[in-house]
Amino acid sequence: MRIARAENGGAPFWGVVDADASTIRPIVGRFAEWAPAVTRGEGEGALRFDGQSLRLDEVHLLAPIERSARVMVAGVNYTKHLVEFGVAPPSQPFAFLKAYRALIGPYDEVRYPPLTSELDHEVELVAVIGAETVDRDDPLSSVLGYTVGNDVSSRDLQRSGPKGVGMDLLAAKSQDATTPVGPWIVTRDEFPAGSPALKMTLTVNGEVRQSASSGDMTWGVDELIRFIDERTSFDCGDILFTGSPEGVGNGTGIFLNPGEVMEASIEGIGTLRNRIGARRA
Repeated sequence: MRIARAENGGAPFWGVVDADASTIRPIVGRFAEWAPAVTRGEGEGALRFDGQSLRLDEVHLLAPIERSARVMVAGVNYTKHLVEFGVAPPSQPFAFLKAYRALIGPYDEVRYPPLTSELDHEVELVAVIGAETVDRDDPLSSVLGYTVGNDVSSRDLQRSGPKGVGMDLLAAKSQDATTPVGPWIVTRDEFPAGSPALKMTLTVNGEVRQSASSGDMTWGVDELIRFIDERTSFDCGDILFTGSPEGVGNGTGIFLNPGEVMEASIEGIGTLRNRIGARRA
Protein backbone atom coordinates (compact mmCIF):
# COMPACT_ATOMS: atom_id res chain seq x y z
CA MET A 1 0.00 0.00 0.00
CA ARG A 2 1.17 3.52 -0.85
CA ILE A 3 0.26 6.28 1.61
CA ALA A 4 0.89 9.94 0.78
CA ARG A 5 0.30 13.31 2.40
CA ALA A 6 -1.17 16.01 0.17
CA GLU A 7 -3.14 19.21 -0.06
CA ASN A 8 -5.54 20.63 -2.65
CA GLY A 9 -6.44 24.07 -1.38
CA GLY A 10 -7.46 23.09 2.13
CA ALA A 11 -5.82 21.44 5.12
CA PRO A 12 -3.20 18.75 4.42
CA PHE A 13 -4.56 15.20 4.41
CA TRP A 14 -3.32 11.64 4.18
CA GLY A 15 -4.49 9.29 1.45
CA VAL A 16 -3.98 5.90 -0.18
CA VAL A 17 -2.44 6.17 -3.62
CA ASP A 18 -3.46 4.00 -6.54
CA ALA A 19 -0.38 4.33 -8.71
CA ASP A 20 -1.97 2.61 -11.70
CA ALA A 21 -4.99 4.93 -11.70
CA SER A 22 -2.92 7.96 -10.58
CA THR A 23 -5.42 8.74 -7.81
CA ILE A 24 -5.35 9.36 -4.08
CA ARG A 25 -8.22 8.44 -1.71
CA PRO A 26 -8.31 10.67 1.40
CA ILE A 27 -8.03 8.97 4.80
CA VAL A 28 -10.03 10.19 7.79
CA GLY A 29 -7.90 11.26 10.77
CA ARG A 30 -4.38 12.16 11.75
CA PHE A 31 -1.45 9.79 11.24
CA ALA A 32 -1.33 8.65 14.89
CA GLU A 33 -5.02 7.65 14.77
CA TRP A 34 -4.62 4.95 12.12
CA ALA A 35 -0.88 4.28 11.60
CA PRO A 36 -0.40 1.88 14.57
CA ALA A 37 -3.10 -0.47 13.25
CA VAL A 38 -1.64 -0.45 9.73
CA THR A 39 1.83 -1.02 11.19
CA ARG A 40 0.48 -4.07 13.07
CA GLY A 41 -0.56 -5.52 9.72
CA GLU A 42 -4.27 -4.70 9.65
CA GLY A 43 -3.89 -3.16 6.21
CA GLU A 44 -6.42 -1.01 4.40
CA GLY A 45 -9.18 -2.44 6.58
CA ALA A 46 -7.90 -0.28 9.44
CA LEU A 47 -8.61 2.89 7.48
CA ARG A 48 -11.72 5.04 7.07
CA PHE A 49 -12.01 7.09 3.91
CA ASP A 50 -13.43 10.54 3.25
CA GLY A 51 -15.16 11.12 -0.06
CA GLN A 52 -14.11 10.16 -3.55
CA SER A 53 -10.62 9.63 -4.89
CA LEU A 54 -8.81 12.63 -6.35
CA ARG A 55 -6.52 12.64 -9.33
CA LEU A 56 -2.87 12.99 -8.34
CA ASP A 57 -2.52 15.88 -10.77
CA GLU A 58 -5.21 17.72 -8.76
CA VAL A 59 -3.21 17.70 -5.53
CA HIS A 60 0.15 18.89 -4.26
CA LEU A 61 2.13 16.07 -2.68
CA LEU A 62 3.87 16.98 0.60
CA ALA A 63 6.63 15.37 2.61
CA PRO A 64 4.95 12.36 4.33
CA ILE A 65 5.32 13.61 7.91
CA GLU A 66 3.18 15.80 10.17
CA ARG A 67 4.62 18.98 11.66
CA SER A 68 4.58 17.56 15.20
CA ALA A 69 6.86 14.65 14.28
CA ARG A 70 10.66 14.57 14.38
CA VAL A 71 13.20 14.04 11.63
CA MET A 72 16.08 11.77 12.66
CA VAL A 73 19.15 11.41 10.44
CA ALA A 74 21.78 8.67 10.60
CA GLY A 75 25.15 9.51 9.07
CA VAL A 76 28.36 7.74 8.02
CA ASN A 77 26.45 4.50 7.41
CA TYR A 78 28.07 3.37 4.13
CA THR A 79 31.73 2.33 4.02
CA LYS A 80 32.59 3.94 0.66
CA HIS A 81 30.89 7.17 1.75
CA LEU A 82 33.29 7.27 4.72
CA VAL A 83 36.22 7.16 2.30
CA GLU A 84 34.89 10.29 0.55
CA PHE A 85 35.07 12.15 3.85
CA GLY A 86 38.37 10.65 4.99
CA VAL A 87 36.68 9.37 8.14
CA ALA A 88 37.61 6.16 9.97
CA PRO A 89 34.74 3.68 10.45
CA PRO A 90 32.93 4.58 13.70
CA SER A 91 32.36 1.95 16.37
CA GLN A 92 28.65 2.76 16.67
CA PRO A 93 25.93 4.53 14.66
CA PHE A 94 25.98 8.31 14.40
CA ALA A 95 22.71 10.28 14.38
CA PHE A 96 21.31 13.80 14.74
CA LEU A 97 18.10 15.81 14.28
CA LYS A 98 17.03 17.77 11.21
CA ALA A 99 14.64 20.73 11.42
CA TYR A 100 11.12 20.13 10.07
CA ARG A 101 11.34 23.39 8.09
CA ALA A 102 14.06 21.81 5.95
CA LEU A 103 11.55 19.40 4.40
CA ILE A 104 9.80 19.89 1.06
CA GLY A 105 7.60 17.72 -1.13
CA PRO A 106 8.78 15.24 -3.76
CA TYR A 107 8.52 17.66 -6.69
CA ASP A 108 9.09 21.02 -4.99
CA GLU A 109 11.95 23.37 -5.82
CA VAL A 110 15.00 23.13 -3.57
CA ARG A 111 15.97 26.48 -2.07
CA TYR A 112 19.63 27.33 -2.66
CA PRO A 113 20.76 28.65 0.76
CA PRO A 114 22.54 32.02 0.39
CA LEU A 115 25.23 31.07 2.95
CA THR A 116 26.63 28.14 0.97
CA SER A 117 28.52 27.65 -2.28
CA GLU A 118 28.85 23.85 -1.93
CA LEU A 119 25.33 22.42 -2.13
CA ASP A 120 25.40 18.61 -2.21
CA HIS A 121 22.98 15.73 -2.80
CA GLU A 122 22.45 12.53 -0.76
CA VAL A 123 19.85 9.93 -1.74
CA GLU A 124 18.65 8.00 1.32
CA LEU A 125 16.18 5.32 2.33
CA VAL A 126 13.84 6.80 4.94
CA ALA A 127 12.01 4.66 7.50
CA VAL A 128 8.68 5.88 8.89
CA ILE A 129 7.78 4.88 12.46
CA GLY A 130 4.14 3.82 12.74
CA ALA A 131 4.00 2.19 16.17
CA GLU A 132 3.16 4.09 19.34
CA THR A 133 6.35 2.76 20.94
CA VAL A 134 9.34 0.90 19.50
CA ASP A 135 9.80 -2.77 20.35
CA ARG A 136 13.58 -2.85 20.78
CA ASP A 137 13.59 -6.65 20.51
CA ASP A 138 12.00 -6.33 17.06
CA PRO A 139 12.59 -2.75 15.86
CA LEU A 140 11.34 -3.34 12.31
CA SER A 141 7.88 -4.20 13.66
CA SER A 142 7.63 -0.50 14.55
CA VAL A 143 8.13 0.61 10.92
CA LEU A 144 5.00 1.51 8.95
CA GLY A 145 6.99 1.65 5.74
CA TYR A 146 9.65 3.38 3.70
CA THR A 147 9.99 6.48 1.56
CA VAL A 148 12.74 8.31 -0.36
CA GLY A 149 14.79 11.21 0.99
CA ASN A 150 17.42 13.53 -0.47
CA ASP A 151 19.46 14.95 2.41
CA VAL A 152 20.70 18.04 0.54
CA SER A 153 23.65 19.45 2.49
CA SER A 154 25.75 22.61 2.61
CA ARG A 155 29.23 21.12 2.78
CA ASP A 156 31.24 24.30 3.36
CA LEU A 157 28.97 25.12 6.29
CA GLN A 158 29.32 21.56 7.56
CA ARG A 159 33.08 22.08 7.82
CA SER A 160 32.75 25.50 9.42
CA GLY A 161 32.29 24.36 13.01
CA PRO A 162 34.72 25.74 15.60
CA LYS A 163 38.06 23.97 15.71
CA GLY A 164 37.98 21.15 18.23
CA VAL A 165 34.18 21.21 18.42
CA GLY A 166 33.20 19.38 15.23
CA MET A 167 30.85 19.70 12.28
CA ASP A 168 28.14 22.35 12.10
CA LEU A 169 25.31 19.97 11.23
CA LEU A 170 22.59 22.52 11.99
CA ALA A 171 23.83 24.85 9.25
CA ALA A 172 24.66 21.99 6.89
CA LYS A 173 21.50 19.94 7.16
CA SER A 174 18.62 22.13 8.39
CA GLN A 175 18.54 25.01 5.91
CA ASP A 176 14.93 25.92 5.08
CA ALA A 177 13.25 24.13 2.14
CA THR A 178 16.22 22.01 1.07
CA THR A 179 15.26 18.39 1.81
CA PRO A 180 12.83 16.56 -0.50
CA VAL A 181 10.97 13.53 0.90
CA GLY A 182 8.36 11.25 -0.69
CA PRO A 183 6.62 10.76 -2.98
CA TRP A 184 4.77 8.42 -0.61
CA ILE A 185 5.28 5.77 2.05
CA VAL A 186 5.29 2.18 0.79
CA THR A 187 4.17 -0.07 3.66
CA ARG A 188 6.61 -2.59 5.12
CA ASP A 189 4.60 -5.59 3.93
CA GLU A 190 5.56 -4.73 0.34
CA PHE A 191 9.20 -5.69 1.03
CA PRO A 192 10.99 -8.89 2.08
CA ALA A 193 11.57 -9.34 5.81
CA GLY A 194 14.60 -7.64 7.32
CA SER A 195 16.41 -4.39 6.59
CA PRO A 196 15.67 -3.58 2.91
CA ALA A 197 18.26 -4.11 0.19
CA LEU A 198 16.99 -1.78 -2.53
CA LYS A 199 18.73 -0.16 -5.50
CA MET A 200 19.27 3.57 -4.92
CA THR A 201 20.22 6.08 -7.61
CA LEU A 202 20.58 9.83 -7.88
CA THR A 203 20.99 11.73 -11.13
CA VAL A 204 21.64 15.39 -11.87
CA ASN A 205 20.38 16.52 -15.29
CA GLY A 206 20.26 12.82 -16.22
CA GLU A 207 23.87 12.08 -15.19
CA VAL A 208 24.23 9.33 -12.57
CA ARG A 209 25.98 10.64 -9.47
CA GLN A 210 25.05 7.94 -6.93
CA SER A 211 24.24 4.26 -7.51
CA ALA A 212 24.26 1.69 -4.71
CA SER A 213 22.05 -0.57 -2.60
CA SER A 214 20.54 0.11 0.80
CA GLY A 215 21.78 -3.40 1.60
CA ASP A 216 25.28 -1.89 1.78
CA MET A 217 24.50 -0.09 5.05
CA THR A 218 26.94 -0.65 7.89
CA TRP A 219 24.05 -0.74 10.35
CA GLY A 220 20.65 -1.95 9.20
CA VAL A 221 17.39 -0.10 9.78
CA ASP A 222 16.67 -2.26 12.83
CA GLU A 223 20.04 -1.45 14.42
CA LEU A 224 19.65 2.27 13.77
CA ILE A 225 16.17 2.37 15.29
CA ARG A 226 17.29 0.50 18.40
CA PHE A 227 20.37 2.70 18.85
CA ILE A 228 18.42 5.96 18.55
CA ASP A 229 15.43 4.81 20.60
CA GLU A 230 17.74 3.96 23.51
CA ARG A 231 18.81 7.62 23.53
CA THR A 232 15.58 9.42 22.59
CA SER A 233 12.35 7.48 22.17
CA PHE A 234 10.72 7.43 18.76
CA ASP A 235 7.14 8.65 18.47
CA CYS A 236 4.53 7.51 15.99
CA GLY A 237 5.08 9.54 12.82
CA ASP A 238 8.80 10.21 13.26
CA ILE A 239 10.97 9.53 10.22
CA LEU A 240 14.55 8.26 10.00
CA PHE A 241 17.03 9.00 7.20
CA THR A 242 19.33 5.96 7.17
CA GLY A 243 22.46 7.34 5.48
CA SER A 244 23.70 7.92 1.95
CA PRO A 245 26.12 5.92 -0.23
CA GLU A 246 29.17 7.14 -2.10
CA GLY A 247 29.09 9.55 -5.03
CA VAL A 248 28.29 12.81 -3.27
CA GLY A 249 29.81 16.11 -4.35
CA ASN A 250 31.99 16.26 -1.24
CA GLY A 251 33.90 13.31 -2.71
CA THR A 252 33.77 14.15 -6.41
CA GLY A 253 34.13 17.93 -6.12
CA ILE A 254 31.01 18.38 -8.28
CA PHE A 255 28.38 20.37 -6.40
CA LEU A 256 24.85 21.42 -7.33
CA ASN A 257 24.08 24.55 -9.34
CA PRO A 258 20.91 26.64 -9.74
CA GLY A 259 18.60 25.29 -12.43
CA GLU A 260 19.88 21.71 -12.26
CA VAL A 261 17.35 18.91 -11.76
CA MET A 262 17.95 16.07 -9.32
CA GLU A 263 16.14 12.73 -9.48
CA ALA A 264 16.52 10.50 -6.41
CA SER A 265 15.05 7.01 -6.87
CA ILE A 266 14.73 3.91 -4.72
CA GLU A 267 13.59 0.57 -6.11
CA GLY A 268 10.04 -0.33 -5.16
CA ILE A 269 9.25 3.11 -3.74
CA GLY A 270 9.51 5.91 -6.29
CA THR A 271 11.37 9.00 -7.45
CA LEU A 272 11.87 12.53 -6.16
CA ARG A 273 12.31 15.12 -8.87
CA ASN A 274 13.51 18.54 -7.73
CA ARG A 275 14.96 21.58 -9.46
CA ILE A 276 17.58 23.69 -7.67
CA GLY A 277 16.31 27.23 -7.20
CA ALA A 278 18.16 30.46 -7.89
CA ARG A 279 20.85 31.51 -5.46
CA ARG A 280 19.83 34.81 -3.83
CA ALA A 281 21.74 37.19 -1.63
